[in-house]
Amino acid sequence: MHSTPSQRFTALDVFRGITICFMIIVNTSGNYETTWSPLLHAKWNGFTPTDLVFPSFLFAVGNAMSFVMKKWSSLSQQQVLFKILKRTAIIFLLGYLMYWFPFFKMDEAGRIIPFPISETRILGVLQRIALCYGIASLLIYFLKEKIALLVTCMALLAYWVLLFAFGDSGNELSLTGNAVLRLDTWLMGEKHLYHGEGIGFDPEGWLSTLPAVANVVAGFVVGNYVQQKGKTFEGLTKIMFIGFALLVISYFWNLVFPVNKKLWTSSFVTLTIGLDCIMISAVIYWIEFNNRKSLFFEVFGKNPLIIYLLSELLAIVFEIIHVGQESLHEWLFTHVFSLAGNYLGSFLYAVAYMLMCWCAGYWMNKKKIYVKV
Repeated sequence: MHSTPSQRFTALDVFRGITICFMIIVNTSGNYETTWSPLLHAKWNGFTPTDLVFPSFLFAVGNAMSFVMKKWSSLSQQQVLFKILKRTAIIFLLGYLMYWFPFFKMDEAGRIIPFPISETRILGVLQRIALCYGIASLLIYFLKEKIALLVTCMALLAYWVLLFAFGDSGNELSLTGNAVLRLDTWLMGEKHLYHGEGIGFDPEGWLSTLPAVANVVAGFVVGNYVQQKGKTFEGLTKIMFIGFALLVISYFWNLVFPVNKKLWTSSFVTLTIGLDCIMISAVIYWIEFNNRKSLFFEVFGKNPLIIYLLSELLAIVFEIIHVGQESLHEWLFTHVFSLAGNYLGSFLYAVAYMLMCWCAGYWMNKKKIYVKV
């Protein structure tokens, strides 16, 4: 689909581009076992730089919404609802098809058979983006900004209560005893969950999507404010002050409700929003106040969803294609990148993979191809 990007601050494209850039790097390590710890998610409670990537993308989704919603004032309520529901459904479906891709697998006899829908993961990154976008859009459209913000704050408190009320007594925040797992297993069954934790548990579960909506709403509020006062020192100072205030709240909330990305705890939400407020202030200062350019990150920022989807699909293709007994991914790491050392080689592989995706984005930008889902 060919179109031109909507008018927006260059800094917001750069912020979104930084998020996509690092999302690709942390998702495509050359070798998981020899990945530097800052490029890994926290095993359970705690926080690493990698844990900031996904919530920052949700925050950026909210930023973009603050520009798009201004165009909805001339549309009927029915037209707006259709737009929201259509975009939500398309993004969710793309995420589901991505996990189902390439739609076949090898059986024990080495024969190609269809990959059963009964074993396909239902939720995931794009699905969470879709749900959070849809819920946040409806909240903001019908309740307006201030009430939507109040509702999401109440949702963070409600989520805190729900996890302790419906988790296993004494193990409410454990991997096997949390309410997120209980609800997902009841709704979808164990085979439809993510199995990277050693058991069926989805870090993008239904219940944990509730607090994640706050990241999008916060992004919308900040994006709206940036358009009004983003190019003034007063406006930038206020955003940074709110960011620091949220970090303080997160510190104390963590004492009773630990920061946990996989459960997307409320303290994790306030921590990530606080950090994003500080980061976006720094980006705005660098780009807008100093009239700087950052074509590298803008390339990612102008086609974020399609470049992310491309990165995930290519990663699957790299696992399917084999060179001898090794997948293309394993072969490249073993015979090329590991020559720089296991840890450095793992990082260089991820960077090279990211640059390959950037080249696709650069070509699209040069041809003025901007894919809007």
